[in-house]
Amino acid sequence: MNTNKQEEKTIYKVVVNHEQQYSIWPTERENALGWYNASYSGSKEECLAYINKVWTEMRRLACRKQLRSQHVRHTRSFCRSRCTYRRWKISQQ
Repeated sequence: MNTNKQEEKTIYKVVVNHEQQYSIWPTERENALGWYNASYSGSKEECLAYINKVWTEMRRLACRKQLRSQHVRHTRSFCRSRCTYRRWKISQQ
């Protein structure tokens, strides 16, 4: 119960990474490597509502760019297989 009260008082900030994926962090913590402030802060509920409003495209940025450059009609299986293959290929190096 004490944790809930502390969480209610915590002010969060919205952060975004290079793939345009969003998350929230307590304002007093430093951002993790690769995460940048998205210029919004507030309660946990307010930050999550903001993310819900602005993060309308759930695919990673790299996947979206690749799809646009190839003029391929997006299907989840295509995007997932390409992104999974890329992660596998990088891990093999």
